[in-house]
Amino acid sequence: MNILAAYGLLAHAVIFGALATLIPLGELRARVALSASTLALLVGIAPGMHAYFGTPSLTLLALAVIQLADKTPSPLTYRPALGLLAFALPFYATALGLGTFDPYALGYQPALLLGVLLPLGLALWWKRQDAWLAILAIDLAGYASGVFGNLWDVLFDPLLVMLALIVVGRQQVVRLIASRTR
Repeated sequence: MNILAAYGLLAHAVIFGALATLIPLGELRARVALSASTLALLVGIAPGMHAYFGTPSLTLLALAVIQLADKTPSPLTYRPALGLLAFALPFYATALGLGTFDPYALGYQPALLLGVLLPLGLALWWKRQDAWLAILAIDLAGYASGVFGNLWDVLFDPLLVMLALIVVGRQQVVRLIASRTR
């Protein structure tokens, strides 16, 4: 087993534990999350998630750790989720063959991509989005470690995009319900 596969299995166990924290269990929440993470490794949930979704991004892992720590609300709110969807849907469409340009190839030699991330980091610093700035720093450090071969794999993945779709969809449903009750 290589380091990327080991990372994928452990990250999916943490992500499964973070999903377990969404169950309202009060004071048992932390114990259930730890048990769910361990159970995910022992009974094959984490390997199944790894086989189905692939290696999770460091961004998704950082969001899962924030959820497990329960120190702050998740930084993946409506606006960041909408921004991620606005970028990721055309990205995946072109990466899967819609058109002749393959943006995924830019992640293998990411000088241009890193140049684009510099203004993003400055904007996050300017807006005092400390959680997102820390996640970006973790992502860049993870890419610099050499474990990931492509910078895009560090920044986002299909599971993170599905999570963003759920966040945006939930907000739209809440708005629809609120408009009907008036």
